[in-house]
Amino acid sequence: VGRWGYQPDPAELPAAYAALTAAVERDPCRFWLQDIRRRSLNDPHITKWLLSDYFPGMAHRLGGRLCVAYLASPALHKTITDDPGFLPLAAYEGRPFALGFFGDEGAAIQWLQAQQRAEDD
Repeated sequence: VGRWGYQPDPAELPAAYAALTAAVERDPCRFWLQDIRRRSLNDPHITKWLLSDYFPGMAHRLGGRLCVAYLASPALHKTITDDPGFLPLAAYEGRPFALGFFGDEGAAIQWLQAQQRAEDD
């Protein structure tokens, strides 16, 4: 679980993701809940890097599909899902990672648990 309590400056994000990588190396986990409800926007350059490099690389490093549930405020959720580049959950089928965006923490956790169960089957 990662909780962003503020809107970070994009310059802070590389160090934050380096810390996340170090935490995952200590305690491997492929099912992440990221609480970004206090953020108001996503940096497009960081988003591109996450989708093209970071998430696929983490999936490879962890030896399986990475599932990330983002818990977003209603305004940020709308901004993300209205973006032309937004992919719905079904679009991640067969990819090394899947991203879900949720407005409700319970729904986000249920989705992550369903992903874990699907891998156990």
